[in-house]
Amino acid sequence: MTAPDAMPLARFKVLDLTRVRAGPTCVRQLADWGAQVIKIESPPAIEQGEALGGARHGFDFQNLHRNKSSMTLNLKTPEGLAIFKKLVETADVVVENYRPDVKFRLGVDYETLRAINPRIILGSISGFGQDGPYRERPGFDQIAQGMGGLMSITGQPGAGPMRVGIPIADLTAGIFCAMGILVALLEREVSGQGQWVQSSLLQAQISMLDFQAARWLMAGEVPGQAGNDHPTSIPTGVFKTSDGHINIAATGGDIYKRFCKAIGAPELATDPDYSTSSARSKNRKALNALIEAITLTQPSQHWIDLLNQAGVPSGPIYKMDEVFADPQVQHLKMAQPVHHPVLGPQKVVGQAVELSRTPCTMRSASPEQGVDTDAILKGIGYDDAAIAALREKNAV
Repeated sequence: MTAPDAMPLARFKVLDLTRVRAGPTCVRQLADWGAQVIKIESPPAIEQGEALGGARHGFDFQNLHRNKSSMTLNLKTPEGLAIFKKLVETADVVVENYRPDVKFRLGVDYETLRAINPRIILGSISGFGQDGPYRERPGFDQIAQGMGGLMSITGQPGAGPMRVGIPIADLTAGIFCAMGILVALLEREVSGQGQWVQSSLLQAQISMLDFQAARWLMAGEVPGQAGNDHPTSIPTGVFKTSDGHINIAATGGDIYKRFCKAIGAPELATDPDYSTSSARSKNRKALNALIEAITLTQPSQHWIDLLNQAGVPSGPIYKMDEVFADPQVQHLKMAQPVHHPVLGPQKVVGQAVELSRTPCTMRSASPEQGVDTDAILKGIGYDDAAIAALREKNAV
């Protein structure tokens, strides 16, 4: 395991004001690579009902908040806000995903923070952006999936809009914000100045449309639903076998020829109805039916082995338990062990990026609420009597 002080982001201190998913996803990227993250939460006395983000000991919270410390702080009290501002003096990054107006009401907006520490970087994630006509609307992943166009291109043709099975707008907004923060940290090495980094669920969702968005912007095409078929690369899709389903991606001239030979149907490569990409696009349904008539004759593993040996991309369609049982997934260590002081040994989802000298490590499980409050306060000059007085006022 890489020593904490040797990790790539170990020299940076991050104040985490985030909740739910998009913001915590951003901060998780920084925490996993060694940043000193202080998760700031409301004191138990003022937290009403179940906290946003689900049960603390639930799988979702535990996966989102590993590698952090936790302190409780009531920013609505003068004392709590004063503590936060003192923390900002020596921090590098603050991350928040409040609705855009909230940070100004609390007094933790960029201009206020910048006056305290000109090197501070504020990362903000919202539903629709920090300004504009939808600025005040509450953000939610599925709303962004719909407004960002994703639901119009997901699902079977004619079956109506379909959301994807993960909160992709939340997750990508968080990842994009983390990338922006890293860029701002690099730029600060030249300018010596911090800046305000902004992302939103809507922007992230549209950016993730990638070639589907470019089809409209550059070619004037409005993409529709294509189900399990790739919208432009044919044949690519799901095919039935004698014992289930597999994915096959046989697009491109050379791969398509190898594919036809491998499945024992070389004539499909020369048939004028299927020999070119435009012909295959025009006759997609007929070609898929011919392919599936062949794949139905053998079990999934037969075709996966045969096609991969022929240099044709093919793979199984796993349920979640099968994903983590796969030998390649286990080799990649995508299930990372952590030890929680209450829950005991747990596993969380690993990072998708590897560094050869300073890899990501799961240094700690998600912290218990406020477990580090006293230590953090003592680190900035508060003694036991002062801390007791703050608790009396529900400031921490």
